[in-house]
Amino acid sequence: MMSLLPRRAALGLLATPVILRGAAAATTGWQPDRPIRIIVPFPAGGGVDLVGRVLADAWAPVFNQPVVVENKAGAAGALGIEQVFRAAPDGTTLGVTSAGNVTIGPLLRRTPYTPLTMTHVSRLTTSPLLLVARKDLPAADLDAFLAWARAKPQAVRFGSGGIGSSPHLAMELLNLRLGTDMLHVPYRGTSPLLADLAAGTVDVGFSDAAVWPMVDQGVLKLLAVSTAEAWPRSPATPVLNGRAGAFNVSNWYGLVAPPGLPPAILARLEEEAAKALALPKVREAYATSGFTAAPLPERDFAPFLQREVDLWKGVIEAAKIEVEG
Repeated sequence: MMSLLPRRAALGLLATPVILRGAAAATTGWQPDRPIRIIVPFPAGGGVDLVGRVLADAWAPVFNQPVVVENKAGAAGALGIEQVFRAAPDGTTLGVTSAGNVTIGPLLRRTPYTPLTMTHVSRLTTSPLLLVARKDLPAADLDAFLAWARAKPQAVRFGSGGIGSSPHLAMELLNLRLGTDMLHVPYRGTSPLLADLAAGTVDVGFSDAAVWPMVDQGVLKLLAVSTAEAWPRSPATPVLNGRAGAFNVSNWYGLVAPPGLPPAILARLEEEAAKALALPKVREAYATSGFTAAPLPERDFAPFLQREVDLWKGVIEAAKIEVEG
């Protein structure tokens, strides 16, 4: 998915070298004896890359070792996560995860790893999906749109950045919650979807926070956010939860380690992730791209992931979604 490129403080992070050296040794708990690698399973410059680099920057003074961000793109994120899966469980090889390579992707494509057997150290960030519409949509607000979708479901054309993507499944979940049959128009990526939304070729679609400038400029209409809580960037925008049954969907990024990570190493990584995500500079850097720092330790993050798998498995089966390859 696209994500807004960071501004102000976050811009500096993308311009810095990939290797970030620690300034001071930690005095308690597990201490690595070699550099820490954070594998980002997508190219540099996007939202997932920002999440990894901000964390690496915050960790630089903590472990007294270089913290190295490595971009290992390929196979819809599976290539990089496979490297983490097959690495030694010594705390020095970590990865940044998302729904595409942990909860949704493995339900649609075979992966060379078993996601839920890995050590899911901490959730890092969350952000809503934004339900956006062409600006001349014959519905002034969310309630009017929901009434229109219920009354004339097959008249509503929704677009997505691809079959099986998070925005696609979120709209299929909305169909299930509303009892409607809005028509899916898949695109090869988010950019052509947003271009056609702006041109009025399709009516609505979910997108990540990358769409915000088009909303801010009046090119598209923002109807709702997918999370149960209001979005801090646009707190007056309504949420779908309650209006469309139980509806709470978020984009999230997490930190993963190989299976079998020793408890002492897990505890230290959890602790340092929570400390980093509490830093104002980290929270601000994430907020510039629409992310909210939202740590969950492994004991809470693992059940969260299982609930996500159960939810999306049900949606995929109900909507009979299949992908090629």
